[in-house]
Amino acid sequence: MNRNQNPLFDSVLATLTDRQREHVEAAYALLEHSREPVHRQELHALQDPTSRDRLEQLLRHTGRVLVQVDGLRFTSGYDDTVAAQLTAAGWQPLTTVERAVLALVLIYSVAIARSEERLAPDTWTSPYPTTEADILKASKLPAVAAKAAASKLVAAGLLTRVRDRADAEGGYVPGPQLLRLTPAARARLQEQLILAAAPNHPLAAAIRERRNRTASRENIR
Repeated sequence: MNRNQNPLFDSVLATLTDRQREHVEAAYALLEHSREPVHRQELHALQDPTSRDRLEQLLRHTGRVLVQVDGLRFTSGYDDTVAAQLTAAGWQPLTTVERAVLALVLIYSVAIARSEERLAPDTWTSPYPTTEADILKASKLPAVAAKAAASKLVAAGLLTRVRDRADAEGGYVPGPQLLRLTPAARARLQEQLILAAAPNHPLAAAIRERRNRTASRENIR
């Protein structure tokens, strides 16, 4: 990388050795641009405390954070503060139809499976596909619009298209981009799923009450 063309990198990495800088730049590129989480063996910057610290600084300077997916894999995601600011500003990259399709896949493939104890509480990958028939029946969306939205979500990595071994209909499961969510973002999404899937459940009522109390305190300030 040409250092003269990237003052942001220079400001964070200037005191590193050439080898450390190379490792940090490579890790940053892998974390930001890989479709799937990256194994720690490919992220040499994580093996050196100084390099890891600079990598995390570099991510923070661009509104991102390091996200550990499991014991071996990492990715990057939006910093929670930045995400909140974008949301408050009205930033929404998905259309209404795309959000509806994504929500249905998360409900069918994740929320229901969790309620039946087939998935762990904080798991966002799922082997249980949501079929196109499920989406069309639950959403009452026009088939063309729903299929177009699903295709865009697959292209964005928010959904993955799967087929079963019998080459039957298959369906959609959550995609790898959801693994970029921070723990706090995953908790918020989990609450949204509860509110969407079971709005009359006592847990949904508790979530609404807590959010109302938080909003009231913020208004007083």
